[in-house]
Amino acid sequence: MKYRIYLTVLLSFAASAAFCSSPGHGQTSVGWDTARLKLMSGNKRFVESRMRHSGHTARRRIEIAKGQHPFAVVVCCSDSRVPPEILFDQGLGDLFVIRLAGNIVDDAAIGSIEYAVEHLNVSYVMVLGHERCGAVEATVKGGHYPGCVGTLAKAIRPAMIDAARQSGDFVENTVRANVALVVRTLRSAGPILEERFRNGLLSIEGARYDLDDGTVEMLP
Repeated sequence: MKYRIYLTVLLSFAASAAFCSSPGHGQTSVGWDTARLKLMSGNKRFVESRMRHSGHTARRRIEIAKGQHPFAVVVCCSDSRVPPEILFDQGLGDLFVIRLAGNIVDDAAIGSIEYAVEHLNVSYVMVLGHERCGAVEATVKGGHYPGCVGTLAKAIRPAMIDAARQSGDFVENTVRANVALVVRTLRSAGPILEERFRNGLLSIEGARYDLDDGTVEMLP
């Protein structure tokens, strides 16, 4: 009897240890500081060409088929050169990604983030802008926008006002100001995001991706 109890406890411990050590396995208990560290550590591996993530296998696909446990939300641009799972060296099921050109957010995007925060218990949101963003460049140049492209420019245009007060490259300054604008928007999006951010249960931060060297820089 004692042997059975001992064996059961041992197997339970081993299973728990295997779960926790599984590379990139999203867990709802990951705090926002740990989530940020995982993202930035993954980006460092990406920059140094020593990516090691094994979360793209058939085994991983089957493992997450019945449920997801992402450890972070990444709001980024639709630009094909900015795939978050790759530049952060993460696998299937690790990131809850919102992608719209210019890394803007509309009601649908905010609702998606609210879902991740409220139902998937994600405590960290990164708004990721990037160098030479085409949507920002088009907005800065101005002119006529056919179709629905004008909705992107309308969302980005307020960032130009902040950027105009700064010295340096106007497009680059607008990229950074646009990230800050989206961060402020999310932090004040009530009731879910605003309340959790105010109570210290959710962190929403901005960052910038460098197309040339692959680095992600945290923004103030």
